[in-house]
Amino acid sequence: MPVEFIGMISSKPQSELTGPVGGPALDMEHLNRFIDVHEQGEFDRILIGYFAGAPDGWAIASHAASRTDRLGFLLAHRPGFVSPTVAARKAATMDVISGGRFAMHIITGSSEVDQQRDGDYLDKVDRYARTSEFLDIVRQDWVSTEPFDYEGRFYRVSQAFSDIKSIQQPHIPVYFGGSSNEALDVAAKHADVWATWGESLDDVKSQIADLNQRASVNGRRPRVSVSFRPILGATEEQAWERARQILERVKILRGDTPAPAAPSVGSQRLLENAKRGAVVDDRLFTAIAEMTGARGNSTALVGTPDQVAETLLKYNEAGCRTLLIRGYHPVQDAVDYGRDLLPIVREEVRIRDMRAKNEADRAALEAAKRAAIESPDAAPAEAAAASR
Repeated sequence: MPVEFIGMISSKPQSELTGPVGGPALDMEHLNRFIDVHEQGEFDRILIGYFAGAPDGWAIASHAASRTDRLGFLLAHRPGFVSPTVAARKAATMDVISGGRFAMHIITGSSEVDQQRDGDYLDKVDRYARTSEFLDIVRQDWVSTEPFDYEGRFYRVSQAFSDIKSIQQPHIPVYFGGSSNEALDVAAKHADVWATWGESLDDVKSQIADLNQRASVNGRRPRVSVSFRPILGATEEQAWERARQILERVKILRGDTPAPAAPSVGSQRLLENAKRGAVVDDRLFTAIAEMTGARGNSTALVGTPDQVAETLLKYNEAGCRTLLIRGYHPVQDAVDYGRDLLPIVREEVRIRDMRAKNEADRAALEAAKRAAIESPDAAPAEAAAASR
């Protein structure tokens, strides 16, 4: 199965290495450059984040669609501020405008402070319950061929129907983030792709098993995305020197004082990984996550492009079909990833998929031969089926 690579853009130059950045909240020169390097680097999608006070992501996605030919867009969206029927129509319209390149990343919100900036005072449990209702309606609006009613705790609609339908069928892909029990239950019911942050390989495998068990109740098996911050070098020594320099810069900006731990379960899990040491699984660098309070995906994979690709392939084999990567030097790192990292991973996935197909074909042919020996009358049809 082909691997999907997602990058992330911002509306102005910023990262953990810059500290507070002045200038306009929407720097068009920076934004355009950031979009272009992802298109040129052949990323599959770019994530457009959501924060209270940030420029509008829908408008940025529309601008990015008009500027590109093949790049897809993953728009972060918080339920609760736009009614589900309106959001469904906006998303379907974006999918048509972009030629079928649009997807939604549903984030319920982990920071009470940021939620309240936009006037949302629900607690976490109710936010996830509202998100589930939101997705009930959005998904129904995308696929319904006739008006429908819905009545829940948070939303009620009568004779809802959307004239505009997405190009992608049966509907626009729904990505979903969150690691709490409430989040996993909603993801199991609604997500096409569940997104987690970069923990140890064994921990990610455990999370995938948990998600699949929950999803099996609904007869579903969501795809999985994992996020990392690769730090590359021409040699392994150079890569680790870059990692140390990045960490030292973060420490200087923070006055060598770790940030308070972020409240989300995902952040807490990253910090638990950091307690095992600055380096986990040989290449997972946790020290920056610890220093920044794990606010967002903040664990790095350190090494040469070949070494980091090898590690990404392990996560891919574990079930992570989507890899979200972004750098601490955001624009230049995106250039380096597109040139040096993505081609290695994609080629190896292609070879592995071809090898798996050949092995499956051989197994089918052997089964047909055995059937021919045991049941000669059935042999012609089974051999023909195996050869197709």
